[in-house]
Amino acid sequence: MARVTEKTASLELVAAPAIEKRIFVVRGRQVMLDEDLADLYGVETKRLVEQVKRNVERFPADFMFQLDEAEAAALRSQIATSKPRRGGRRYAPYVFTEQGVAMLSGVLRSKRAIAVNIEIMRAFVELRRAAASYAALEKRLRELEGETTARFGRHDEQLDQIFKTLRQLIAPPARPKRPVGFRPPNDEQ
Repeated sequence: MARVTEKTASLELVAAPAIEKRIFVVRGRQVMLDEDLADLYGVETKRLVEQVKRNVERFPADFMFQLDEAEAAALRSQIATSKPRRGGRRYAPYVFTEQGVAMLSGVLRSKRAIAVNIEIMRAFVELRRAAASYAALEKRLRELEGETTARFGRHDEQLDQIFKTLRQLIAPPARPKRPVGFRPPNDEQ
């Protein structure tokens, strides 16, 4: 039986849903922001970037890249971060692909970093699995609709409504938006 300590209990709080909310699609790739990774690893963003720059040969362009101005602005509006030069970041964030996150485990060697990396890898795998199942369901629905059309000719309104409803049911769930504005920490008294 595994012994649950205070450290392992705190690591359990970093679950796949919390990680999945921090995965974005940029340039057609699933990536995570440097500041989100730093938060998960329990380090400052500048320290994470510092370690990456010290080991830049481990991070080719398909593992990590820096957002351009337009991408950073779009992401800022999407996740409601501060405006540039207003107390926010002074440079565009770096983003890491799944392979880049895996490479971070060689750069950040703490037990927390290793445990968080394992959970992040699981979250990426789960997202791929979910995307594949949605694609398979969509393909089967198209086949079924084609067979129905071939067999019965044009659909009536009820069949059209059924196919429309099925498409809505198999669509990937919308990612919840992060709340906008300041929320004070819960006071535990």
